[in-house]
Amino acid sequence: MARAAVPRRLGDRLRWQPATLAGWRDENPAARTLVFDVSGWPGHLPGQHVDVRLTAEDGYTAQRSYSLASAPDTGRVELTVQRVADGEVSPYLVGDLAVGDQVELRGPVGGWFVWRPTQTEPVLLVAGGSGLVPLMAMIRTRRAVGGRVPFRLIHSVRTPGDRLYLPELSRGDPGLEVSWLFTRATPDGWRRPPRRVTAEDLPRDGRPPESAPAVYVCGPTGFVEAAADLLVDLGHDPARIRTERFGPTGG
Repeated sequence: MARAAVPRRLGDRLRWQPATLAGWRDENPAARTLVFDVSGWPGHLPGQHVDVRLTAEDGYTAQRSYSLASAPDTGRVELTVQRVADGEVSPYLVGDLAVGDQVELRGPVGGWFVWRPTQTEPVLLVAGGSGLVPLMAMIRTRRAVGGRVPFRLIHSVRTPGDRLYLPELSRGDPGLEVSWLFTRATPDGWRRPPRRVTAEDLPRDGRPPESAPAVYVCGPTGFVEAAADLLVDLGHDPARIRTERFGPTGG
């Protein structure tokens, strides 16, 4: 039987390639952004992810998937990794990986949960915890291209200390509105009590269905399912809601 040829571009994306840690910055006490140099990186779309592979001296390997946090044309690949308690990979990436160390990357992967600068409809981003990472790539891409499409971000976290990219999201980009929801504890004087996302949060903080926004929801499976159901109940077109979810992976 004849075998179909794999397009060169696709084959390159599926090939493991070395990535060298060029720098890092802490986003909160449990999350760190890792900045990698990757020779011949093909570029990516905001919302895509990569596979990361670690290999021990005895040959044992561990592999995890992480969303890309950087805009496509920065020249480097940025991943924000949340440390998972008792995890196998994330504690090493967050706590032990040093500048100059190498890992292997494969990707970029994914074509559904992406935002393209050519899109003209308003955008509603709804994130739970580290589900903000691929949405941050969309925000950064919009800024990099000088986009005027209005963006609205709603980020749900347990406590104020769990927020990601706080200085960057607090600086007031034109056309970008940001709000935070807290489920366990709130800042002093915060009017909304700590609780999970409700229907009341989305009409007040989100874009109404009448504006026909492109909606991206990312986070743990339970959060994504609850938020997507609320959005549909509020009148958003299910066909315009794109979701990305994650669950326990061993970290």
